[in-house]
Amino acid sequence: MSSLLIQNASIIVTCGDDDSVLENAGILIRDGVIDHIGNEAQTADEILDATGCIVYPGLINTHHHLYQTFSRNLPQVQNMELFDWLTTLYEIWKNLDGEAIYHSSITGMGELLKTGCTTCFDHHYVFPGGSSGALLDAQFAAARDLGIRMYASRGSMDLSRKDGGLPPDSVVQTVDEILRDSQSAVEKYHDSTPYSMRMVALAPCSPFSASRELYRQSAELARSLGVRLHTHLCETKDEEKYVLEKYGKRPLAYMEDMNWVGGDIWYAHGIHFDNAELKLLADTGTGVAHCPISNMKLSSGVCRIPDMLALGVPVGLAVDGSASNDGSNLLEELRVAFLLHRLCSSKRSPSGYDLLKIATRGSARVLGRDDIGSLEPGKAGDLFLIRRERLELVGADLDAKSMLGTVGFKGPADAVVVNGRIVVRDGRLTGIDEERAVREGRASIRAYLHR
Repeated sequence: MSSLLIQNASIIVTCGDDDSVLENAGILIRDGVIDHIGNEAQTADEILDATGCIVYPGLINTHHHLYQTFSRNLPQVQNMELFDWLTTLYEIWKNLDGEAIYHSSITGMGELLKTGCTTCFDHHYVFPGGSSGALLDAQFAAARDLGIRMYASRGSMDLSRKDGGLPPDSVVQTVDEILRDSQSAVEKYHDSTPYSMRMVALAPCSPFSASRELYRQSAELARSLGVRLHTHLCETKDEEKYVLEKYGKRPLAYMEDMNWVGGDIWYAHGIHFDNAELKLLADTGTGVAHCPISNMKLSSGVCRIPDMLALGVPVGLAVDGSASNDGSNLLEELRVAFLLHRLCSSKRSPSGYDLLKIATRGSARVLGRDDIGSLEPGKAGDLFLIRRERLELVGADLDAKSMLGTVGFKGPADAVVVNGRIVVRDGRLTGIDEERAVREGRASIRAYLHR
């Protein structure tokens, strides 16, 4: 049995059921699980001195495309909207291999960890030549090396350009191939036990790259295996037009026809829902991963977060792919979300603390997990620390609950703990050699982009 004591914390923001904030307290973690929070003296195998620090629950990212980390900030796509952007970038993404996936995952998840994110869901759906196993192997290897809690997806596409979709032929598979590889991925990697570090969802990419049959059979397979379902939906007006013209109904109605609503499903983006559709999401417990920076960069629109929260729609926060965000920083996403909804919704917008809870408890709910998302006995030992005694926080920490939304925090957290293990110390990753990761990542990018 191993134990870690977070000792003498100045402030602990729990995000618990009672929204409690503790002062001058500690957190004892045994075997990766929070055993005690309070002011009483405790002993442990390892001590992390949190004197002068604010402690927050680990942030949870509900939608990402880690492979895109190596195709971000390319000049030729910076002024494009989604369909043109995708069509251009597929010509690069069709050259992905295990090495590029490993190093892009180290880069993306490393940045997430350093900025307080302790659980990452990744939506990977590009498998050149059917390279399913090798690419997922690379992702889980990167997560293991970093020490982050990983929730991967076996994404999929079966509609290429010849079928009226967007991707090239080399990155799509038949439905039978996808289902076979999906079952193999779940059987190999999915761990449904409490405090799992490794989970898998099935995730057809989008209505314009996945067929009706793929959606239907993926849902049947996922439910037979006891795993969750994820896809892009209602991201752009172009998508809405595509589905209306091809299937004669709006995107959510199309999903409903295929049994793609319910408490085991969440959508990425969810911008263009009407009032009746929002009510359906709430009534069925269907979740939404909110990706504000990506939505702004690609001119996709503004998700109706105030309306969703009022109705009780499950909402989590996400960075989306690095090529449409150009970063993997959930702290930045949190503050941008706060500012975006203040601009668009004024008094109806979520508060800074509301956004923190969306990025923690809300994201956990979207991923179907009740063992992460808050700092309470019985929850996973996932958290991050920010030292208060720094110039940029003078006067900013008077309301620690709201600070990350209203003021924001720029730079790496001082320490990050996942599963009771210190994975960031003094702003540096402990699981890998960062300098070596930079060298190897740059070499991998050069090889990848010059194929």
